[in-house]
Amino acid sequence: MQLQQVAAVSHATAAEPARNAKVALLADLLRGLDRADLHAAVVLLSGESRRMRVGVGPAALRDLPAAAERPQLGVAETERILQQIAEVHGPGSQAARQQLLTGLFSRATAEEQGFLRGLLGGDLRQGALDAVMGDAVAKAAGVPVADVRRALMFRGSAAAVADAAMTGGSAALRAFGLELGRPVRPMLAASAPDVGSALERVRPAALEWKLDGIRVQVHRDGDQVGVYTRSLDDITGRVPEVVEAVRALPLRSAVLDGEAVALGPDGRPRPFQVTAARTASRKDAAALREEVPLSVFFFDLLHLDGADLLDQPAQRRVEALAATVPAELRVPRLLTGDDEAAHAFFRDALAHGHEGVVVKDPDAPYAAGRRGAGWIKVKPRHTLDLVVLAAEWGSGRRSGWLSNLHLGARADGAEGLPPGTGEWVMLGKTFKGLTDEILAFQTRELLLREVRRDDWVVHVRPELVVEIAFDGVQRSPRYPAGLTLRFARVLRYREDKGPADADTVAAVRELAAEGL
Repeated sequence: MQLQQVAAVSHATAAEPARNAKVALLADLLRGLDRADLHAAVVLLSGESRRMRVGVGPAALRDLPAAAERPQLGVAETERILQQIAEVHGPGSQAARQQLLTGLFSRATAEEQGFLRGLLGGDLRQGALDAVMGDAVAKAAGVPVADVRRALMFRGSAAAVADAAMTGGSAALRAFGLELGRPVRPMLAASAPDVGSALERVRPAALEWKLDGIRVQVHRDGDQVGVYTRSLDDITGRVPEVVEAVRALPLRSAVLDGEAVALGPDGRPRPFQVTAARTASRKDAAALREEVPLSVFFFDLLHLDGADLLDQPAQRRVEALAATVPAELRVPRLLTGDDEAAHAFFRDALAHGHEGVVVKDPDAPYAAGRRGAGWIKVKPRHTLDLVVLAAEWGSGRRSGWLSNLHLGARADGAEGLPPGTGEWVMLGKTFKGLTDEILAFQTRELLLREVRRDDWVVHVRPELVVEIAFDGVQRSPRYPAGLTLRFARVLRYREDKGPADADTVAAVRELAAEGL
């Protein structure tokens, strides 16, 4: 298959606002592809190619050859070239990457070049991430969507799952399972404005303190221990305290879900940036632990001594956790249906310096990689994790800094959006809450992600996640979803989160429907 066909489908998918229509377009493309083209098409369209870390920035895309007059590139060939670019390292790597990139673009038509620029710049805006691609694979292969989603949960690669579905059907998909040493995407929480609203959805419920740390998934197989972040990055060598704590547990194998957090001498959590900086640092971990010691607290158990527990009800998983992990390594938890007890537990979490609580359905299985009704986070202030789409140059004291942020939520197939809205939906702007430190950080990081600029606005690849506090949601005809945030202000950048972790338009609409 020629790249031209993939580029055309990408363009059509971006212009189609309805999720079902996107799925149909992608499924039509996937049917009948041979194995190599199927793999490549899914990699290029699903966002999996972003994880190649190709190493091509905006500057490398500014001065490239004129477009070819006719299609020449195959889709599998294109993926191979991108992989070659990603594998270039060492002295002279920049020139070598540019040579490969120039060769690729010289053989691409105008439409293909546009697709490649969007792909390499992280600006396709077609809304065909893993979730939508997974539904398209199910439709193309004629298998249940649930089977594809479960396989994606375990494997984490839409291309690998597509290959299995198209060649082996549901039987091949069911062969995917939890593997020690291969992290699964973490289960995520929806939001509620208060504890009472959460209990209206789940009662009785299990409430747990919501710690302000770094999400960790820890795999143990004998003496081998691996620690992974919510973005599935391996940070084992940076967190020896976590490794030692899990290695000391009386078990042979396990997969634990929890939070690593830096605590002060008084037992209260230190600012999130302290924990984030410690877990991100590649300096000598032994020295760092003296300066910023980490504690780890677990709230879920996905595997124990050869048995997978993901499909077990949450209460059974937690009971197994309690029988295996000592109380000092577990997140405080309360099972109740009483409003007064739940509110008291919430207040106690805040009194200990934590963010709030997570309200959980005790009967829910572990839905890896999904933000469903099984977990509901409640904080004393309303916050959303949004992506920066662009920023405006500041004036006065902020001259020379990028200041006013354009904030976006994930479309995630939301209905009722204008045609061509794409993957990200702008919700509004804010320049509030920006300290000099944050201004310096975002100016530096956003300019590294620049894709274009006009007048005073710098448009960027949608990669930086920022936590935004706000007082409410209000209607606004200025923005695609018809909604904007009241008194939005920046709390912090979430360097531990990626774009796929950003909140969705559906979540914002739900808050609006609840009268927030």
